[in-house]
Amino acid sequence: MSLKSIFSGLSRKADELRKRMGLSYDHILGLRFAVNVGISTVIVWIILQVTDAANAPLAVGSMIAASDPLPKEARRTFRARLISSVIGCSVGLFFIVIGEPSKWMLPIALAITVLITTVVVRIKTMWLQAPITAALVIGTSIVHGSAATGIGVGLRRVGEIFLACLVGLTVSWIMSKIWLIREHDD
Repeated sequence: MSLKSIFSGLSRKADELRKRMGLSYDHILGLRFAVNVGISTVIVWIILQVTDAANAPLAVGSMIAASDPLPKEARRTFRARLISSVIGCSVGLFFIVIGEPSKWMLPIALAITVLITTVVVRIKTMWLQAPITAALVIGTSIVHGSAATGIGVGLRRVGEIFLACLVGLTVSWIMSKIWLIREHDD
């Protein structure tokens, strides 16, 4: 018995159960999303705890966004989240490098970050991510009085987001292959 025939049989049984219970396509998709998030959270949390990540909860938030039960949406979110994080980190790093971290630097840098993401890049789904990342980078420098600390936090933050989103995207893709959900007229 092949793996494909096993999953095909499971998919038929799941479809019969869905009909018997009166569940819609969206109900089943929501259930798969819950499973994706659960599995991805365990993976990301373990990795980030082993690496002693300072922002594990923020990375988990990024992972959730990329755990969409529809792989096409997960890919779109992954791309948008990564681009926005890189922009926010880059602007934050630029401001730290050109001047001493100060509380007056923050509003100017955030305004410029928003302009870049809304006017130049225009990935609307992640407009908020870039200024949040810039605020984290610059804010850390201000709080610790150290540009080096802000730079380290910024680079680590982008790495954590990339890792977390990659886990979410991968789990979404694998689950879409294992747990086939057919859209039906409900």
